[in-house]
Amino acid sequence: MTLFDLALKNIRRNLKSYSLYIGTTIFSIVIYFTFVTLKYSEDISALAEASKQISGIMSASSFVLMIFVAIFITYSNSFFMKKRKKEVALYSLLGVRKRSIGFLLFFENMVIGLFSLIVGVGLGFLLSRVLLTILVKLMGLDVVIGFAFSMDAVINTFMVFFIIFLFTSLQGYRVIYRFKLIDLFHAEKKGEGLPRARMITAILGVTTLVGAYWLALQDLLTSEIWRMLGLATPIVIIALTVIGSALLFHSVLVYVLSVMKKKQFWAWKGLNLLTASQLLYRIRGNAKTLTIIAILSATTITAGGAVFGVYYNAEKNVQAYAPHTFMWEGAPQDINPDMIEHEESITSKMLRITEDTHEMEYAVINQSTFEKLAKKLEWSDIQAIKDGEVLIMDTFYDERWSQKKESVTIADVEYEVTKLYDKSVFNTFTLGASAIVVTDDLYSKITADEKMYQAVQVKDYKNQLALSEELAASTSIDNFSSATKDYKDSIEAYGSLLFVGSFLGLVFLVATGSIIFFKMMTEAEEDKAKYTVLRKIGVSKREMKRTVRNQVAVIFTAPLVLGLFHGTVALTAFSNLFMMDFLIPVILWMLAYTVIYTIYYFITVRSFNKTINQDYLEG
Repeated sequence: MTLFDLALKNIRRNLKSYSLYIGTTIFSIVIYFTFVTLKYSEDISALAEASKQISGIMSASSFVLMIFVAIFITYSNSFFMKKRKKEVALYSLLGVRKRSIGFLLFFENMVIGLFSLIVGVGLGFLLSRVLLTILVKLMGLDVVIGFAFSMDAVINTFMVFFIIFLFTSLQGYRVIYRFKLIDLFHAEKKGEGLPRARMITAILGVTTLVGAYWLALQDLLTSEIWRMLGLATPIVIIALTVIGSALLFHSVLVYVLSVMKKKQFWAWKGLNLLTASQLLYRIRGNAKTLTIIAILSATTITAGGAVFGVYYNAEKNVQAYAPHTFMWEGAPQDINPDMIEHEESITSKMLRITEDTHEMEYAVINQSTFEKLAKKLEWSDIQAIKDGEVLIMDTFYDERWSQKKESVTIADVEYEVTKLYDKSVFNTFTLGASAIVVTDDLYSKITADEKMYQAVQVKDYKNQLALSEELAASTSIDNFSSATKDYKDSIEAYGSLLFVGSFLGLVFLVATGSIIFFKMMTEAEEDKAKYTVLRKIGVSKREMKRTVRNQVAVIFTAPLVLGLFHGTVALTAFSNLFMMDFLIPVILWMLAYTVIYTIYYFITVRSFNKTINQDYLEG
């Protein structure tokens, strides 16, 4: 039997152990190949003429994915090598040369890698049309996508992952040279010393996280500390978050478990004492992994939630700046009456008003026009004015940095501003962001040039791109603005970002879930003897399953909860900064993340129980 035959036999024998690793690797390859396919796709190239950001986003995303997958595969492979060290030691003890054992490990990993690569590329080709369709749907484009086979994408994917698998295979080859025989036999028995609970460190960990949260939730436009730290503030927040997370797992979790062990009413109930002791024994080794997973979870939740939130609010944002489907300067145009919900002709005068050391240009409309438009837009806060009073509309107004005007001077006469609206009754990109509403009498006395504008609201405005382009091409109108075009541009931009963010986030989630799975499976192998003893002294199978569920729940729940907290704070700060309501999209995003994460929990519990009962079932 050759080394290659032995490698294939070992793979078949350990296929169940490698199944999740292979499955996750194939999934990563599928996503990477899809992104590369999109990059080289002729369909995407055609879209890129109208959506320049797509090609750049796909290139950047494939690079980020490549780096992350390389780290994940390398990290995962190290777990399996630790599990195989005893087997490697037996080969060495039987007289097999180190070089031959090294080649055996090299062949095994390369075969697994090439198998994953072939399957991943094949599935990627089959799924590329589905994923392309999802992208086009998210971007709101009316394009028919067909199967696209790109040899460039295949070559790119094979080269990248062949190098990754070659590197991890060389790692396996080096194992036999890096450790002594006795170290290989006792690799699984090496553990961490029991950590001590330190109150000061636990308090420091909580304080650091509270400080990071407080700093993140400060208004960066008005906060003194943000002004002092400047551009270094985000770095400080990230640093405090990472340090606080590490201290939380190293000390706070240790402290909580130590306190629970001392509570007799809890510790002496079932196998709770065993659960706490086992978690404490390995907490130092798990802390680094849990910290990394919490930070990755927070990053995925924050980035994905922010993009989904912006995408979710795209229509609302468009309507804030373009309440009318179309608006332009000039005469009415010929539009099918059946499509029109309402239309208005508006007259306005442009007025330059001196404010302190500068001048501001305002569009001026009379009260009758304002009230007519506001009622059609279903405003609920329409305020009437009388002589000596005016209203101001400013779509870019923000009380954090905008100065609220108490009065304005028109023709050397001062008028009181009775109300300031942070919205407008006409499209911002036609008449400007700032406007003044005056009484009909005052409007007639203003000597500035008067211009005619048309405001049109049509049915199903999102799907009126042809009409929008026809009006935009007209040479008889000026300052044309289109809610249809603005919505299409927003959906294209945010749709491509949501597509990339969702799939990258899914890869990160699957990878982090797999890392915890590998970690727990390694510990399950180490705990087999302990659970065998428990079974022999009469501990019920139900009680053993309960303690396994509790142990795995702590390892899964701790980074998930902390990641959700980090993400919630970051998204709250983001929504406050941009004054957007992210509540619904963030809840949906976090719910989806938690559901997938929970699936990994049940898979891990099932596999853990199967591992610790393996000898018992075989016996």
